[in-house]
Amino acid sequence: MSLFKSREALLAGAILVLLALIASRFPAFIAPDNLARVFTDTSPLLILALGQTVVILTRCIDLSVAANLALTGMVCAMLNAAMPGVPVVVILLIAVTLGAVMGMVNGLLVWKLAIPSIVVTLGTMTIYRGTIFLISDGAWVNAHEMSAAFTGFPRATVLGLPMLAWFGILAAVVMIVMIRSTPLGRAFYAVGGNPHAAVYTGISVGRTQFWAFTLSGALAGLCGYLWVARYAVAYVDIAGGFELEVVAACVIGGISIAGGAGTILGTILGALFLGIVKNALPVVDISPFWQMAISGTAIIVAVTLNTRNTKRKGRIILRRAQEQTEGATA
Repeated sequence: MSLFKSREALLAGAILVLLALIASRFPAFIAPDNLARVFTDTSPLLILALGQTVVILTRCIDLSVAANLALTGMVCAMLNAAMPGVPVVVILLIAVTLGAVMGMVNGLLVWKLAIPSIVVTLGTMTIYRGTIFLISDGAWVNAHEMSAAFTGFPRATVLGLPMLAWFGILAAVVMIVMIRSTPLGRAFYAVGGNPHAAVYTGISVGRTQFWAFTLSGALAGLCGYLWVARYAVAYVDIAGGFELEVVAACVIGGISIAGGAGTILGTILGALFLGIVKNALPVVDISPFWQMAISGTAIIVAVTLNTRNTKRKGRIILRRAQEQTEGATA
């Protein structure tokens, strides 16, 4: 019974039902090759959502992830256009480092200046988008300006899956291990669950949030290169509004906006759910622009469910405390 009460099991069931409904009209959608393409398309969302998860766990939010992705992607594209001989490994390192630095900026502002994370990341989101225009002068970097190695790496197939999909799998595995087996992973939950108690156990709330933003930024930087290289184009409005889908994936997966609750598995399932919906919309002849409306609705529904579950648990705790008090007085 506890299995069917878990958020992850219910979400996995919803994904299976969704696939069954789509397959009833379009059987080719659940063909292995197509499901592999759906997962590959969903991988950038998955990677960004994993980074967003640790930020939300610490009672913060990072609205600059899409702008981080866009700026990093533009830098990588311009670097490749100017120096096509730079190895892809070096570009990957530059992308991750640049993304991590932008994440550190967010983390330092939240930690040292105690500015609310939503205000900080709204500000840096605008700054990063403006910086893209300044360095590119509003110009695009197109496919013919990029080297074959640059654009080919995310599409290179290993064991039947493109490298982009393997990066999504690798990010998920690393995050699961980090959350379960490292002091930093446990600190994310402790800070989000009860920051005052975390301080008494020797955990620095600000430092933990700083590392959460840094990790989120590094993953966004990685996605910057992968996104630009896969689609072979870089422009100012790359991934515009994508931060909404990232937050939606986390919340649908059961990550509590209040912090300290949720699982990496839930985030993975939330990203897969949105990825399947996004890829299925054109198949069922619905405009992809409905994706934003669906994501927003999903956020509201998921937050409502999370809030109701929290209230229910709170009532149970109060009821037990009252029963114990009455038993002691009797």
